[in-house]
Amino acid sequence: MTAIKGFIEPSRRPGELGIHSVDHFHFAVPDLAVAQNFYREFGLNVGEKGNTLTLDTFGHPHRWGSISEGPRKKFGYISFGAFEDDIERFAARLQAMGIKRLDPPPGIDSNGLWFHDHDGVLVEIKVAAKSSPAEKSNFSAVSVPAGQRGAPYRSTMARTRPRRLSHVLMFTRDVAKAMEFYGRVLGLRVSDHSGEDIAFMHGIHGSDHHMVAFARSDAPGHHHFSWDVGSVDEIGAGAMHMLEKGFARGWGLGRHVLGSNYFHYVRDPWGSYSEYSADIDYIPATCDWQGGDQPAEDSFYAWGPNVPEDFVHNYEA
Repeated sequence: MTAIKGFIEPSRRPGELGIHSVDHFHFAVPDLAVAQNFYREFGLNVGEKGNTLTLDTFGHPHRWGSISEGPRKKFGYISFGAFEDDIERFAARLQAMGIKRLDPPPGIDSNGLWFHDHDGVLVEIKVAAKSSPAEKSNFSAVSVPAGQRGAPYRSTMARTRPRRLSHVLMFTRDVAKAMEFYGRVLGLRVSDHSGEDIAFMHGIHGSDHHMVAFARSDAPGHHHFSWDVGSVDEIGAGAMHMLEKGFARGWGLGRHVLGSNYFHYVRDPWGSYSEYSADIDYIPATCDWQGGDQPAEDSFYAWGPNVPEDFVHNYEA
């Protein structure tokens, strides 16, 4: 007898050209020991490779980022993954659009396609395995029957360990140009935006509501990395742990409107953030997301504490 199998969403949108994942990122900070401490306490697996730190998540084989030492905090580049049979099509697209190909940064062994975006930020498209999720991430919200204890004991709560990178939010001088560039060149699609203040973009081959986002500033820069966890309890436990370790500045607990994820942001030592995020919306490869231009009051958060005054300040400007 033939077994009946559940429907599995395709992990690729047929016939269309677009990157499938944020493969990894790189940035510099003035003190690697400070970075090592922050990201280890946040719950990442921080390694060392030569003169750089590496950022992984426990239980996941992918390397999400690297950090080198420099005179100040500065975002270096972002690398996107593409299917192998699409890479020549991307090369042809860059040539047709008159976008200059660049050599990889010194010390980087890569045969990917390197170029600058509309703001001068270094971008790579490379052949890579798809690291963006193939389905919506699991989320748990446990409620127990009457007569049972629902909350965990604080003494036995496990450390919060993010499962994967969810998205990266960058500052840009021009949100409209960012939407156009990353749409035409990389094949990303706009999930939602609010005027020319902020935009959220997803991958056409199945991704979270946004794998990259852009907020308006007077210079390019990095605002936050978002890391996926499985529950509001994990967000709270991570926030509490970071508070106990001296990282008291941040924002949360709250819930976003665009993306719908629950969040808590922890401010890092350089004025940018790492976000614990849970239950973000997912856009399958078969879905034409019905987003649009949202009013300001519906573009930030549904509920949460007051936003810190400098939350959207670009400290890399």
